Amino acid sequence: PVSFKKRKCVLVGSARVPPSVQAHPPPIRNMSVSRTAEDSCELDLVYVTERIIAVSFPSTANEENFRSNLREVAQMLKSKHGGNYLLFNLSERRPDITKLHAKVLEFGWPDLHTPALEKICSVCKAMDTWLNADPHNVVVLHNKGNRGRIGVVIAAYMHYSNISASADQALDRFAMKRFYEDKIVPIGQPSQRRYVHYFSGLLSGSIKMNNKPLFLHHVIMHGIPNFESKGGCRPFLRIYQAMQPVYTSGIYNVQGDSQTSICITIEPGLLLKGDILLKCYHKKFRSPARDVIFRVQFHTCAIHDLGVVFGKEDLDDAFKDDRFPEYGKVEFVFSYGPEKIQGMEHLENGPSVSVDYNTSDPLIRWDSYDNFNGHRDDGTEGGNKVNASSQSLGGISGGLEGQCPGPDTRWPSQSR
Repeated sequence: PVSFKKRKCVLVGSARVPPSVQAHPPPIRNMSVSRTAEDSCELDLVYVTERIIAVSFPSTANEENFRSNLREVAQMLKSKHGGNYLLFNLSERRPDITKLHAKVLEFGWPDLHTPALEKICSVCKAMDTWLNADPHNVVVLHNKGNRGRIGVVIAAYMHYSNISASADQALDRFAMKRFYEDKIVPIGQPSQRRYVHYFSGLLSGSIKMNNKPLFLHHVIMHGIPNFESKGGCRPFLRIYQAMQPVYTSGIYNVQGDSQTSICITIEPGLLLKGDILLKCYHKKFRSPARDVIFRVQFHTCAIHDLGVVFGKEDLDDAFKDDRFPEYGKVEFVFSYGPEKIQGMEHLENGPSVSVDYNTSDPLIRWDSYDNFNGHRDDGTEGGNKVNASSQSLGGISGGLEGQCPGPDTRWPSQSR
């Protein structure tokens, strides 16, 4: 029967936490929320291992129910683990999170994206430091939105702990692998998997770091997506370096049957270094709106070829969008200097392709990452301050940047 009581998410189940020093991890335990027809919130709390807990809320969670569940989770964690848990917030900062928990580290990044390679290293180092400080310490990974964020951290730490792990941690790594494959892979984004691959390869030495500057000259879309009723699309690019916009292209008008590919040329070449996000939008015809055609994130330290191709399965958003052709792919053409690359005349678009360079349009300029960690009024006391307790964790969160991937980083595999 349908319940007409006030909508509320109630934490159900109990977690019996065996001694944290026990070597054998139990089966993954889920604590979820009672779900009736009118429920609007759901919570997933999983002991990935005895000492790593994943807490995830959907992005659609009702704010009132979300706050109520935050309080219930905090009470459960305190009753089970006392002061021995450290919460890693992988989502936007919220004052109520730092108010409810004594120890919080902020590592948030935008939903459905991958974090900077340096941030992945920082998270793993902080987790390892905390877990090694006391055998009773546990880590709590908190996320609101797609569970891909938790998956990136779990998969990365699985590789990180493999570098110096003892034999009795092998079962923990098995549990992390099972959690990642069962709960994350089906809903993760290609760029998230790419960054886990980068991180694993840099740790093991299978990926050598590229320190040369790269200049992007051409972005070629092979296969024209159908974003208009009569086919074709009106694509434009936004390129971000360290999540800061560094380039906006003109708007290309491409008819569906007039071209088999479209080339967006940047001259002189655009210098790129570090974490790069390229986002391709479609500007709707006669409508003040835009759609994402594809999104791709990569790190220049792992780029060793001057021509890089991403298939549909490698492109965020596009990999599951029927409007992007199955055979479609995106090609990047780099060089080691800004000067125009000779012999590329064959890439020029045909006369049926027109370009509108009026990029002052607010729809084109709008930056979707400006307010990621901006002020929010969530009805709690304490404003938007950082939890004082988290600042006292300097030994865990401070001074990590020098140990993470930069131009002169020496990874464990390079130090042997």
